[in-house]
Amino acid sequence: MKLFNRSIEAYLDSWKQDSSRKPLILRGARQTGKTTVVQKFAKNYTQYISVNLEKYEDKKIFDEERPLHSLLDELFFIRNMRRTEETLIFIDEIQQSQRAVMLLRYFYEEYPQYHIIAAGSLLEQTIDMHLAFPVGRVTYAYVHPVSFSEFLAAIGETVTLQAYNTVPIPDYAHQKLLSLFHRYVLIGGMPEAVKIYTETRDLNLVSAIYNNLLSAYADDVEKYSKKSQQNSVIHHLFSTMFRMPCQRITYNRYGNSLYGSRQVKEAFQHLEKAMLCRVLYPLTSNEIPLLQNLRKKPRLHLLDTGLCCYLMGIQKELISIQDLSNASRGTIAEHIVGQELTATSYTQLDNLNFWVREKSQSSAEIDYIFQYENHLLPVEVKSGSAGTLKSLFQYMDRTNHQIAVRLYRGKFSKDTLTTPNGKKFTLLNIPYFHAAKIREYVSSAMLHPVPLSN
Repeated sequence: MKLFNRSIEAYLDSWKQDSSRKPLILRGARQTGKTTVVQKFAKNYTQYISVNLEKYEDKKIFDEERPLHSLLDELFFIRNMRRTEETLIFIDEIQQSQRAVMLLRYFYEEYPQYHIIAAGSLLEQTIDMHLAFPVGRVTYAYVHPVSFSEFLAAIGETVTLQAYNTVPIPDYAHQKLLSLFHRYVLIGGMPEAVKIYTETRDLNLVSAIYNNLLSAYADDVEKYSKKSQQNSVIHHLFSTMFRMPCQRITYNRYGNSLYGSRQVKEAFQHLEKAMLCRVLYPLTSNEIPLLQNLRKKPRLHLLDTGLCCYLMGIQKELISIQDLSNASRGTIAEHIVGQELTATSYTQLDNLNFWVREKSQSSAEIDYIFQYENHLLPVEVKSGSAGTLKSLFQYMDRTNHQIAVRLYRGKFSKDTLTTPNGKKFTLLNIPYFHAAKIREYVSSAMLHPVPLSN
């Protein structure tokens, strides 16, 4: 099968052209396609050298104490390549060698002509805390699960992808995109699952892929948590968290366990740094800078919605569903929106935020906060009428801008609404399959603001 395109390839192209490039560390959970992305990108080079430091013969090259030029002499000699040619060097599983990590600095300082990419298991790096990448001498980029636009390209929906890239979506394309998005949510964004679906269109084989992936992740937990006293805690979190997408959690006795807050919090930190999950604390202010309130209950986001659907046992339900907001009390729709908002964030990870106001008389919660220039815009993932958006009204009464966003199954539209306190604002109703295009919708809406009420 031809390797399908990933949007991070455009970022890699710009990195390649940058004369001041630094060695690039690709970060991401296991099985998100880091190695495959590099292998495909390597076709842009005259020469490509790949080493895997889980292999003894490759690790030995880097671990021997000697000058870097001697290491390079051996590496190029073994691979029968010329030192004078443009070369991409990929160091996979770099966490296996502390010396290889240290050498990244000297690659940057002494051999900038070579293009260096490294990758490895974040779970190993998390448990083995002595690894320290050279500050200021490397660049980081994140490889996320496959996005909806990447999925469309992978399954050959070229014309549909063109419609997807149009803002707003043409009316004639809406129903097909909605149907394909529901299928994408069911399949998920793990590259191996997308690959097998592309080749076979067999959903049973997709389920088998996810079963294998979860077994592999569980094996990782077993392997590396032996270095921690939290073996059983990490296992408990791993076995329960994929069934709780977008739910706010309490550390103490999490998942009906007897584990205390400190044990659970530390275990989540291990899994979070491995990018298997993210624990997000809410904002309680609507002003910049974005400051998460660590005294409030956090919300749980997982690696991939497809994994969640598989473990929650709702795949069959999703085959014929008309509105994702009806699946698992709306948590699946909310979760996939967060996944789409993150999908193209290659250079940062902490770009998801939500907002709460917890008062005895008027509590409110906004699904996501989207920063556009100096504005913090509320984003709600909901079906139903605008009259059900009570939290959004409370939020808009506290802001100095006039734009809010609702993501739902319907077509794009604009509503002019008024809060109970008399503030007018524009509500952008955007199809939830177009979550990744929010910035373009907002940019257009900012050109035609609704006048503020007095």
